[in-house]
Amino acid sequence: MLKELLMSANSTSAENIARLFKKWKGVAPCRIVKQQPSGSDRIYYRLYYGQDTVIGAYNPNISENIAFIEFTRHFNDHGLPVPSLLAANDPPDSYLITDLGDTTLFSLLPHQLQQVEFPKHVINIYKKALEWLPKIQVVAGKDLDYDVCYPRKAFDKQSMLWDLNYFKYFFLKLGGIHFDEQKLEDDFGKLVKWLCEAKADFFMFRDFQSRNIMIVDNEPCFIDYQGGRKGPLQYDVASLLFDAKANVPHGLREELLNHYLEQLRNYIDIDYDSFIEYYYGFALIRILQAMGAYGFRGFHEKKPLFLQSIPYAQNNLARLIDQKKFPENIPQLKDVAEQIINAGHFERFSRADEQHSGLKITIRSFSYKKGIPVDLSGNGGGFVFDCRALPNPGRLEKFKSKSGRDRAVIEYLEEKPEVKGFMDMTSKLVMASAKNYIERGFTNLMVCYGCTGGQHRSVYCAEKLAEQLKKKLNVEINLQHEEENITF
Repeated sequence: MLKELLMSANSTSAENIARLFKKWKGVAPCRIVKQQPSGSDRIYYRLYYGQDTVIGAYNPNISENIAFIEFTRHFNDHGLPVPSLLAANDPPDSYLITDLGDTTLFSLLPHQLQQVEFPKHVINIYKKALEWLPKIQVVAGKDLDYDVCYPRKAFDKQSMLWDLNYFKYFFLKLGGIHFDEQKLEDDFGKLVKWLCEAKADFFMFRDFQSRNIMIVDNEPCFIDYQGGRKGPLQYDVASLLFDAKANVPHGLREELLNHYLEQLRNYIDIDYDSFIEYYYGFALIRILQAMGAYGFRGFHEKKPLFLQSIPYAQNNLARLIDQKKFPENIPQLKDVAEQIINAGHFERFSRADEQHSGLKITIRSFSYKKGIPVDLSGNGGGFVFDCRALPNPGRLEKFKSKSGRDRAVIEYLEEKPEVKGFMDMTSKLVMASAKNYIERGFTNLMVCYGCTGGQHRSVYCAEKLAEQLKKKLNVEINLQHEEENITF
């Protein structure tokens, strides 16, 4: 069984994960499904055994893994809502953690460039997350071993300059923004010197944003804190509330910030004016760091999804300037920010983001003789409709060499009332789910139509559904005919 799984996975990372699972559980997993890639180089798998699942992670960066493992153990000791570590290799290039599911806070958001009101239950999740944050930063941060931090134990001058140069080289230069390099470096120095004056002896999550907040039983759980280090309190709050594509409404940002400060006062005394002054400075450096990531992943690695966040970041920068929250003593950086805000060549990324609702529907026809297709999105599949009860054109000699895409076969099937009834029922089911998925911000839905040979009835139904969905929904359609080896 293990050998078959490794052959099907066909990768060193899957092999490491599968062997670690067998060592931990004593048996091979029933199934290993590679998860969709994120913004990191780590590779994640969902492993199935019986009715249960776990998540396996492979990362050749041992130091980063050690940070995650030690932080996870520490946070579990403090009763924080993070995954539990189940097993790890030695040295830890792979590890297993509890499966928190697929629902992130980000998946619940409206995902519109124009700010819209958030649903009440989503606001409550934000508030719960911010109630946990001081416990992570102050309580758990007090006795944490910062020697395991990677790549640096503190968010200090060096860390900040790394982020600012990341922004300079991967966003400004690749994005076509003009600047005087020496003046910009001078402004970087001023900004960093000022931010280094903020109190910074707390645990800084580093990437505290909506994609790293999982929702389990309507409660927030936290992942991807391996980049954490000692740092200021303000950075994590700014990361969450200025999270570009989350697009938190301005009024709600203020409400949530005040909610966090109320919670924080339960643990330490704070000077409100001083906190707020530094807060907007850290919001700025976080926005710039994120834009560096969009440039690296989007411009450099040619992953267009990351470029869709640029218009949101433009709006965040504009908000800082309009509200006079942008530091006044860094004129070259402010000029750069204004260029970014007014850069017309980024508008196409906004149009790309709004082209579809965010939901991709994969429609596949297949032959039951070869089995039901695997859902490569990692979400466990969706609808599977059996067309074998419908009239079969394949039994007629004149149709044997044709498919469900040929006019003659289409006309034959459309004359049959049972085919129309079948399509009406299945399309209504899919339509209702698709609308629900769009409202909830889900990104993938798979629909499969199967018949005996995967050539006539299933192909016709898949084509028909794709046609209906295109007319009624603003979604991306990926149509695949397994037996014809055709993808649209």
